[in-house]
Amino acid sequence: MQLSLTLSLVLLWINVVSAYSIPRAPAAKCRKKLRRKPWHTLSTKEKKDYIDAELCLINKPATLGLPDATNRFEELQQIHRIPAAISHNVGAFLPYHRLHMHAHELAMREECGYKGAQPYWDEPRDAGNFSKSIVLDPVTGFGGDGSGPERCITNGPFIEYKNGLGPGYSISTPKRCIHRIVNDTVSLSSGQAYVETCMKMKYYIDFWPCVEMAPHLGGHGGVGGKMLDAISSPGDPLFYLHHTWLDKLWWDWQTLDLPVRLQDISGRNVAPPLSQIVLPNVNPDGLPIVFPPLDTFPPFDTVDAPPGSPLPEGDPGNVTTLSHKLNMFGVIPNATIRDVMDIGGPLLCYEYV
Repeated sequence: MQLSLTLSLVLLWINVVSAYSIPRAPAAKCRKKLRRKPWHTLSTKEKKDYIDAELCLINKPATLGLPDATNRFEELQQIHRIPAAISHNVGAFLPYHRLHMHAHELAMREECGYKGAQPYWDEPRDAGNFSKSIVLDPVTGFGGDGSGPERCITNGPFIEYKNGLGPGYSISTPKRCIHRIVNDTVSLSSGQAYVETCMKMKYYIDFWPCVEMAPHLGGHGGVGGKMLDAISSPGDPLFYLHHTWLDKLWWDWQTLDLPVRLQDISGRNVAPPLSQIVLPNVNPDGLPIVFPPLDTFPPFDTVDAPPGSPLPEGDPGNVTTLSHKLNMFGVIPNATIRDVMDIGGPLLCYEYV
């Protein structure tokens, strides 16, 4: 009954947003780019400022009426859950997450007084050794591995936070801790050799699935737990460091052949249900891809899109184009893929260092 009510509310909200789409803000010139840095280069103060801003979002009441979201942090999680079926295993995967990272960064800066830029996890530095990463430091990081039957994190700044969104599209009652099942072997898929495989791809049609499999899997599966939930993974704050790194990889690839790659987008708009996707065991260069144990994934019956989930907008068929619309459900104005192809403006205004 609760799940049925939740889906009904989701569908109602989708209809409202579709009918009253928030207008795009006028394009502004990118004058001073935010400098996105790897977490390991930040000072102790910079790390604290970022974590304090994340806690600020967790403690701010929800404002948009998105179903089951009780705070601003969860509203950012919901804009990932609601359209998950059309933002994963599709051409819009990287553009969608680029805009999502921007939405998170903007919320921290405009609502929580954060002065910095969204940092990223330089995962090749820690590949094969996530459990010892400074990102998981209990004092200056996000807390470490989970423990006990629920695999709850036992230290760090988010130890008290409970999240009810997930697993998958379901709702947890009562809310659950942030849980992790760190797997150093799986984290090897975030290694430099896997990155280099993807960087050799000439066209986006080959690049995005390469990235989405490995190194994407390395970050989610290497952390495990909430991060391994393809639908609700933004419930772990590490999600934003991981996907900002993936965005950096896309930008690094784009810069290898600008301006051609500022126009190169393709792929399908609709993917098979997650439970029906057959995953490869090697990457295009033959490097092995190691998956977490099956029992650490969310139940399959929670991850397939519920009836009435949003469909792609802006494309005439099942081919991703620059006109493809990216729906942010009121957190920030909607945009098209064309709007997010260049991180140097006019909509986005940042660089990676």
